[in-house]
Amino acid sequence: MKPASFDVGKIRKDFPMLAKTMHGKPLIYFDSSATAQKPQCMIDSIQDFYQNHYSTVHRTIYESSLLATKKYQEAREKVQKLLNASKIEEIIFTRGTTDSINLVAYSFGKAFIKPGDEIILTQIEHHANIVPWQMMCEDRKAVLRFIPLDSQGNLKLEEFAKLLNSKTRLVALTHVSNAIGTINPVHEMIQMAHAYGSKVLVDGAQAVPHMKVDVQTLDADFYAFSGHKLYGPTGIGILYGKAELLNQMPPYQGGGDMIDKVDWEETTYNVLPLKFEAGTPLIAEVIGLGTAIDYINTIGFSAIHAHEQELLEYAIEKMESIPQVRIIGKPKEKAAIISFIVEGAHPLDIGTMLDLKGVAIRTGHHCAQPTMRHFGVPATARISFGLYNTKEEIDHFIIYLQEIIELLCASP
Repeated sequence: MKPASFDVGKIRKDFPMLAKTMHGKPLIYFDSSATAQKPQCMIDSIQDFYQNHYSTVHRTIYESSLLATKKYQEAREKVQKLLNASKIEEIIFTRGTTDSINLVAYSFGKAFIKPGDEIILTQIEHHANIVPWQMMCEDRKAVLRFIPLDSQGNLKLEEFAKLLNSKTRLVALTHVSNAIGTINPVHEMIQMAHAYGSKVLVDGAQAVPHMKVDVQTLDADFYAFSGHKLYGPTGIGILYGKAELLNQMPPYQGGGDMIDKVDWEETTYNVLPLKFEAGTPLIAEVIGLGTAIDYINTIGFSAIHAHEQELLEYAIEKMESIPQVRIIGKPKEKAAIISFIVEGAHPLDIGTMLDLKGVAIRTGHHCAQPTMRHFGVPATARISFGLYNTKEEIDHFIIYLQEIIELLCASP
């Protein structure tokens, strides 16, 4: 149940973009699963850093650099607390979820994967959690296996159990599907994989902004997410990894902070987390992410989750009352993401016409082509909610959608 203190009207005032118009219409932003809008406090924190405190971090002694280093390190601590990681050095800054997964695919693969080893994915993954493993398997001569979906969009755990064996080295799966919103039973699946000695990477890009994630309770070996979906800036991501694994993995890139000593003959590498953070750090982005985390914590994940689930149930009920609309994927547990098609209309046409009415949605295959093929559709229209969306926006969306359907699907 959403707490009485949750005031969506007040929250909306924190997001300057929500006061804008699109094609002269008030903006209704229903694309938060692609990227979330930004609170003013996060925007201000980045501007303040560039305008008043800009300096590099680490290995310098002047005042502004020491302050930048302090804020940078504080942001890492905030991420540690956000995920409940046991050690701060288990938090690696990357450029995003995709970068985090590529890091693990390269480095874990180089350290642990031998010809004939097996990697298990699911049929509901984003391309970012498919292609890096294909590349790694091609390089290491390993084998990819896939957990199938049922007709509603749930993973078939009985088939997962059959895939696991002594050759399974790693399972990589999404916590929440970006395409249809399925919330996977990752804790149970991690336990199943660990019983065979396999490690598990969780793509948390669609989970971290919407629910409390505890990597120790999950017992995830790796967990990745992106700052821009958590109301932070683009260009910053997080990789959590268990220290004992990260210490055994070689660096992903060379140069900058990841070195200890460099000579012509040999280079030795820095300790965690710097070993995986080559080059000038993403200082402003990290500070912005820290501010976004502060903002989210003032609201609380339980309140956010309750609000978004209320919106989800409300929107599904409204959409199911429209005969021409078919929602794709009705899993047991679902995040605030709805993929749908309109009989007799292309998703691109639906999205284009909603845009003219001020409604921002996503259309296409959502970087999840295997998922689309499973449901027998080339593409869908997708709406997704954030903490700032309202039932009133959904009401307007439904009216506009009905008008568009009447126009596009009218009998000749």
